[in-house]
Amino acid sequence: MAITFQAEDISFPKIKRQVTKNWIKLVAENHGKKIGEVNYLFCTDEKILEINNQYLSHDYYTDIITFDYSEGNNISGDIFISLDTVRTNSQKYNTDFMEELHRVIIHGILHLCGVDDKTETDSLKMREAENSALKQLNI
Repeated sequence: MAITFQAEDISFPKIKRQVTKNWIKLVAENHGKKIGEVNYLFCTDEKILEINNQYLSHDYYTDIITFDYSEGNNISGDIFISLDTVRTNSQKYNTDFMEELHRVIIHGILHLCGVDDKTETDSLKMREAENSALKQLNI
């Protein structure tokens, strides 16, 4: 199991790395998955827009982009998180920044576990899975 956290051109968020890694592993196990190589990169809006343009042909900002390299029950991927958009969303939805950040962190893992959010029904299931996961976070 390898979960890494990095920051590019932005201050590293005040997450508890080991607690967060244990939580990610627990959530994956709850979905019948094992952690392979999962790499988080915390970045700016400019960086995530660049990635969105280059790899997905999308010309808009987003809070998270997940690249899935999973095989079978072993989940692996690169997860890019714009801390700028997470901050904006925490203000927009009147939530604590760290709660919003943890929601986005686990959102990427849930995608790797096969939880989708493309339709309205799927989005509701994703939100339920996020809420359930957040209740398991011991910080």
